[in-house]
Amino acid sequence: MNRNQRPWRSVLYIPGARERALDKARGLAVDAIIFDLEDAVAVAEKAAARRLLAKTLAEGGFGQRARLVRINGLDSPWGQDDLAAFDGVPIDAVLIPKVGSAADIDAVAERTADVALWAMIETPQGVLNAAEIAAHPRVAGFVMGTNDLAKELKCAARADRMPMLGALQHALLAARAAGIVAVDGVYNAFRDEDGLRAECDQGRAMGFDGKTLIHPAQIAMANAAFAPTEDEVDLARRQIEAYEAVEATGQGVAVVDGRIVENLHVATARETLARAELIAELEGSQ
Repeated sequence: MNRNQRPWRSVLYIPGARERALDKARGLAVDAIIFDLEDAVAVAEKAAARRLLAKTLAEGGFGQRARLVRINGLDSPWGQDDLAAFDGVPIDAVLIPKVGSAADIDAVAERTADVALWAMIETPQGVLNAAEIAAHPRVAGFVMGTNDLAKELKCAARADRMPMLGALQHALLAARAAGIVAVDGVYNAFRDEDGLRAECDQGRAMGFDGKTLIHPAQIAMANAAFAPTEDEVDLARRQIEAYEAVEATGQGVAVVDGRIVENLHVATARETLARAELIAELEGSQ
């Protein structure tokens, strides 16, 4: 499956030091996994986690799930060794923490080849420079690091995320302008289904491709929230049919449910159907 066309509804963080969790991940109904060597791994476990993760990924068994490895920053004592450990290991992307500018991407790009780079946008500098980061030829996606961003902004933690919406939208605009993937931040209260549903719905309404998750219990909610609904698929089909019928006769205007259907609506409808098909393909392979 093409990594640029695949679904990114659910993107689960898994600590690189937890062997049982790594093994369990092979059977989770998740679109992508961030294998984390940074925040989720204690300093004393960094080297062991790196070895375990490289071995686990080399063994394979993750099917169509996208495999991203979040390394430690190159300014840390572990970043260089993280990159070296995954040279030749089958992964889909390296996720770089706390990217502040395109220069941070260059530093990693110089040490890697033939693997996509993703950027964590989790600082004010990263948000302000999001356009140049997204435009970097090696960057394939953004992950919003909302916990770190909230800390840096010193903003209030609110259910509606209003204090952070400007930053989220700015990064999303940059991602869309560059044509790369953009994944929303985590929801920390993993037992709060109502809160997670509301934040997933908000993220999808804004335009994000999916949501990063901290617990397997959140997967089903994210998968449902970021997938086309039956009503959306039905509407898309009817819009295409109505538009094509008018095109065939060369007369009249296509109308569905009292609304005019134009070229742009048909393009969106085709994207909706293609997305639904990709999701069905992915779920059928798991």
